[in-house]
Amino acid sequence: MSPNRANSGHVVALSGGVGGAKLATGLAAVLAPERLTIAVNTGDDFEHLGLTICPDIDSVTYALAGLNDPTRGWGVQDESWKALEMLGRLGEAQWFNLGDRDMAMHIARSWRLREGETLSQVTARLTGELGIAHAVVPMSDAPVRTEVLTDTDWLDFQTYFVAEQCKPIAREVRFLGTPGAAQAPQFAQALARDDLAAIVICPSNPYLSVDPILAVDGLRKALVAKGVPIIAVSPLVGGKALKGPLGKLLGELGKTCDNRAIAEHYAGLAGHFVIDQLDSDDAEDLRNSGLCVTVAQTIMHDADDRESLAREVLSAVGVEVV
Repeated sequence: MSPNRANSGHVVALSGGVGGAKLATGLAAVLAPERLTIAVNTGDDFEHLGLTICPDIDSVTYALAGLNDPTRGWGVQDESWKALEMLGRLGEAQWFNLGDRDMAMHIARSWRLREGETLSQVTARLTGELGIAHAVVPMSDAPVRTEVLTDTDWLDFQTYFVAEQCKPIAREVRFLGTPGAAQAPQFAQALARDDLAAIVICPSNPYLSVDPILAVDGLRKALVAKGVPIIAVSPLVGGKALKGPLGKLLGELGKTCDNRAIAEHYAGLAGHFVIDQLDSDDAEDLRNSGLCVTVAQTIMHDADDRESLAREVLSAVGVEVV
């Protein structure tokens, strides 16, 4: 669709945790609830101390509810750690930080799941209770678990990411449960809408946050078949990842740490690419490869930055905003 022909239809955003959550809040600021579905990676999910932890869903939820901690970049603001301290005194694991307010989310989710609700139903319940009007949906209700192959063994994602601090050399990434994981119902419904206008791939780690979503049964092919613009926001700024292991991971997987590598990873899927102003010199090369390219400020320090980037992204693919 030409950017000169504004479309007031529905947008589906694919999001990981911190970076994705920032753009998701920007999109929610400029799109009415009925015009946005945020589909979130669940490959990071795991069981810990008997609780079901969904880090990326929680990052998006806390950001939309205005509860996220902007300093740490994860978890809830004004957090306390008394329960974790007591668990340590009782001899339980301390490697994964669970704040008191954050733990309430995991308790609420876990017992509802054990009562028979699906992850989609639980997520809708919890986001609704926090006053979030926009749809936040898991990529699948079936368990999908990201694992990283290191020089020694396969590690589940949280062991690699949190316990080992991404220090082991990564050789490969896989997603247990795929094939076999169907799209969550509300995710599938959003993609099936007649007024679907665009797909936005948020600036999340392509390998660890977006690929698990794309691994859901038939999803990548379905996205391409929709025939609507698919726009990806690069997670790199100035040739570096602002947060997380992406730069290290790219090198270990034999890729260069630049926008060309990110664009190639999304080849055949995203036809439009958003890069940061600091990487403006990359634009010509990317355009010569056949991509539409938008240069914008992609660092999101505050609400104004998040909304501004959301407007840039949607304008690039001809989607109307409020």
